[in-house]
Formats: sequence, C-alpha cells, structure tokens
Amino acid sequence: MSEAMSEDRNRAHHVAVIGGGISGLTAALRLLEGGARVTVLEATDRLGGKLLAGEVAGVPVDLGAESMLARRPEAVDLARAVGLGERLQPPATATAGVWTRGGLRPLPKGQMMGVPGDLDALAASGVLSPEGLAAVARDADLPPTEIGDDVAVGAYVAERLGHEVVDRLVEPLLGGVYAGDSYRTSMRAAVPKLFEAARAHRSLTEAVRALSAAAPAQGGPVFAGLAGGVGTLPGAVARAVRAAGGEIRTGAPVAGLERTADGWRLDLDGAYATADAVVLATPAHDAARLLAPVARAAAGELAEIDYASMALVTLAFRRADVAGLPAGSGFLVPPRDGRRIKASTFASNKWGWIAEADPEVFVLRTSLGRYGDETDLLRGDEELVRLSLTDLRDAVGLSATPLESRVTRWDRGLPQYPVGHLDRVARVRAAVAALPGLRVCGAAYDGVGIPSCVSGARRAAEELLAAMPTLPSMPTLPEGAGAAGGQ
Repeated sequence: MSEAMSEDRNRAHHVAVIGGGISGLTAALRLLEGGARVTVLEATDRLGGKLLAGEVAGVPVDLGAESMLARRPEAVDLARAVGLGERLQPPATATAGVWTRGGLRPLPKGQMMGVPGDLDALAASGVLSPEGLAAVARDADLPPTEIGDDVAVGAYVAERLGHEVVDRLVEPLLGGVYAGDSYRTSMRAAVPKLFEAARAHRSLTEAVRALSAAAPAQGGPVFAGLAGGVGTLPGAVARAVRAAGGEIRTGAPVAGLERTADGWRLDLDGAYATADAVVLATPAHDAARLLAPVARAAAGELAEIDYASMALVTLAFRRADVAGLPAGSGFLVPPRDGRRIKASTFASNKWGWIAEADPEVFVLRTSLGRYGDETDLLRGDEELVRLSLTDLRDAVGLSATPLESRVTRWDRGLPQYPVGHLDRVARVRAAVAALPGLRVCGAAYDGVGIPSCVSGARRAAEELLAAMPTLPSMPTLPEGAGAAGGQ
C-alpha cells in the first residue's frame, strides 16, 4: 500500500449525504459532530427541500412549511444549536375556523386531529349537524372496537363517531398535514398518540379526553415558527455544516450508487467518487431508484410509497383593504364541501414577525390540491390565484385586489402513510441496514413534520457513527464532482 493510500486510510471516515433538505443537512451536522468527514450532494440548485423562505410585496414569508411542533424538542433544539434560538416565536394566535355548512365556524376545542373529546364544545361550534352530533354521542354506549396492529384513521373514527365528524373535521385537519385521504391514512403512523390511546380506552371520545388531560403538563406553545420563516432554518444548518468542516455541493445529482469491496461508489452524472458510507436523504422515489441495484427489496418497498402534490398561493393586500377579515389564524375547508382551496392561513395574524415587517401589508395564503384530487394543479398560476380569490370572497367576503401574488408548487411534495406504512418502513430499514455503511432518512419514513425529519436524520447519523469502527476508510470525493454552493 502506498504512503498516500495509508494516510487516506488513517483519516476519519467519509460520508456522502445524498439530499440537501432539512433531513440531509441535519444528518450531516450530526456526523460532523461525531468526527466524520462529510459531503452533502444536492441535485437542485438550492438547499432546504420543502422549507423555503421568500417574500411577497417586500414582506418575508414562508413559501413551504411555516411552523414546527414545539412540544417535540428536536426541531427547536436544532434551531437553537445553529444560532436561531432568539428568533423562535409561537404563533400570535392559534384560533382557527372551519368553513363548512354554509359558514365560517370555530374549530371546536378539546379535539385531537379533528377527533372530538368535548361534546359540548363540538355542539357549540356548529360544525356538525344534529344528526352528526347524535352519531358522536353514541360512541359512549358502543362496545369497544378492536383496533388491531393498524387501522385507517377515517374508517376507525367513522365506525365510532359517524362519517360526518370525519368529513368535516378529521379530513381537513389531517389533510392540512399530509394532503391525504383520512380513509386510507394509517392511524398508527399519522396519529400515534391517538392510536395508542384508542387501544387503551373503551371509547374514542374518552381516549381524546385522556390525551387532552395530559397535555397541560407539557406546558408551553404547541407550535413554533422562526422570525423570517422556518425556511431560514436549512441555511443556518448549512452554515453550521460548513463551519464544522463539511462540504456542500448543489447542482450535484447522483445518478447511481454501487457497493464496492471497500465502501460505496457514486455516479455523479458521469464523474465517479467514493465514500465509506452513504446517507440517502431523498424522497422515496429517488431513494428507490438509487437502491435498485444494491437493495432490491428496499427499493421495491420505497417505490410503493405514494406522494400528494399541492400548491400554495401567497397573497399580499393593503391592510386597509382587508379590515373586515375575521380575527384568528385562518380556516380549514372540508373536501366534501366542494371548494377549491383546502385551507387559508392569515399569515399576518398568525405570525408577529410578518405583521411587523410591514404593518400596512396583510399577507395570507391558501393551499390547493390533495391526494387523489390534483386536477386544479394542472391550471396556470393566474388561474390558481383566481380560484383562491373566489373562495376567499365566498368564505370571508374578501373582495380586494392583491398587491402581489405568488404561487409555489410542491409536486409530489408530501408522502402518504397508508395502513401498514410503519411496517413497510421497518422492512426498508432492515434491508438497508444489511448493507454496511448505508442508512436512509427523510419525510417518507417516520413523519412529515420537521421534528420527525430531524429525529430520523439524527438516528441515521448515529447508527453510522456507531458502525464506523467496522468500516474501512476511503479517499474523499474528488474535486470537481459538483458545484459548491447553496444557502
């Protein structure tokens, strides 16, 4: 062995992280903290994945995800670790409505993902008809329902509480997170706390009340945002990665992945490079393509994961022109009501930092598209703006002309979690772990929220760090294999 080769072998192990979203960047940072050398390879010209900061009418806004669950520590801890702690903010208001049954009605208190626990609050909200309320009330007298190893949220809730509560509450709330169909979405994967509580209590409403009773002990706000937008988080993590000695390359698609006797060989669109270990932090379909030659079983499972597409329409108005808007953070729209938009967020009400950026401008946004209902996404941007304005006029009487609009499309943006999803994820991880120096992470596995992505990324990195003593050390990626850059 040459002297140069010997020096390479004695250096820290090199890990290629494929994917520069929040999962890939988090994995890279944790690997660097553990002493590895890291190169992040992002196919597009920007970092952040579904987190994207932008502006409309000169006001900074989020053009992707806008908040993170604060009662899970992973995302807020990451923000603090990369210097954004002082920018963490709770929503200025969490009061939301539901546009249904011909009017804008308050989202009832005492519910979890639309499943009610407080029947008085449900009745007072006016969201359900008298027949729907009667169906919910019967839950207390029904015998326990066997839930098994997994069940669709909508099917189980409808069996206990009736279809109306699913169609008017569960669907819009669950759809706001997954853009999915509650009648096929796994309760165990999408609402794990409710799944476990339902198994432990005789009735579903009793299970929700038990969860609500436990919630105050956690304290603090449920959600958090960042002044300037949670879309600024990836850039801060990327800066921390570079400061720790990591390399980040954008415009660096990985065309193929091959297992070698000593590690991994990456096809960087004609240029080849090697790494001791690889973290795949890409959407499921991209991971399936890369894994097909080396882990057929895992690739086949990942190829079966469906995605929903959606669009966000961000609108800026003169505040004086929207003085009649209701207070609160916005409203949800049940799919059964046949409207085009599925939700609207009054961003200037919800986030103090947006209101402060320009007190004379009011920003709101709408979302369109969900799994199985994406026809409107074939329309042009101007048409999506028009459809949004039509629904906003009908819902809240908004007739003003926006100062500026911006449409952000998230094609195949949200993975779907059907019944059995977590079992599929377990099979994927088992197949991948059988190959030394390979792990996966991202929204396709344990949850689409930022804390879930951060947690999964750290898990992948820590498992690789634990395995490092058993891996040989190979030379790093060559220069020129991709363009340096990014946020």
